[in-house]
Amino acid sequence: MASLVDMQNVSHAFGKSRSDLILDKINLSINEHEFVGVVGPSGCGKSALLRIIIGLTKPTDGAVYYRGEKVEDICKGMSMVFQTFALFPWLTVFENIELGLQGKSFSKSEKRARVLKIIEFMGLSGFEEAYPRELSRGMKQRVGLARGLIPDPELILMDEPFSSLDALTATHLREEVLDLWLDPSVAPEAVIMVTHNVEEAVYMADRIVILTSRPGKIAKELEVTLPRPRDLRSNELYKIVDEITGFIA
Repeated sequence: MASLVDMQNVSHAFGKSRSDLILDKINLSINEHEFVGVVGPSGCGKSALLRIIIGLTKPTDGAVYYRGEKVEDICKGMSMVFQTFALFPWLTVFENIELGLQGKSFSKSEKRARVLKIIEFMGLSGFEEAYPRELSRGMKQRVGLARGLIPDPELILMDEPFSSLDALTATHLREEVLDLWLDPSVAPEAVIMVTHNVEEAVYMADRIVILTSRPGKIAKELEVTLPRPRDLRSNELYKIVDEITGFIA
């Protein structure tokens, strides 16, 4: 598989002392056609890892490469979906999704057509003129996902995308994301998902990266070869969950 992203000796600190170090010498490659889950204790730098990959945060040391080119600014080949939805309350559903096309050279009519298409695809039809305050948490996350998908990114980064949702809504959205991932007509080339939920990671990912407690280092990388669709209640899945939990605990 061709490599999309390469992190080479990436470290990051908020200050100058050792206690300020968040990530320590991360070497990680993300390949095409791969769903990668990142798990680890709270505060180990999982979210910082995503921000560094996409270019929102510059690493203190080391470098990130996207298709062989060093990431110096926000990478246009990637999109990010945030835990807190990150919707602008004064913009409608249509306008929030349209923000994902900023910097793209589409005409106004082309942008409108693309937004309406992704709105229908994500089950948001009828909510085009609604404001975030009028939406459920699940609908807000659908808008966040739609905005992340609309620029056709090669890599989509998801930071705890289901953690603020109720259990039933989270279950439905996980299935929808997996359906998107398995649909070659709409899926990005790769997905990286940060999560505190080890079961969720094993259920969704092809490979799981386990970080140590702060400063975050890669403790282990684990391939998940269970066939899809996976059964959350299966003994095979829980054996992997137990193995990963042992590294985190």
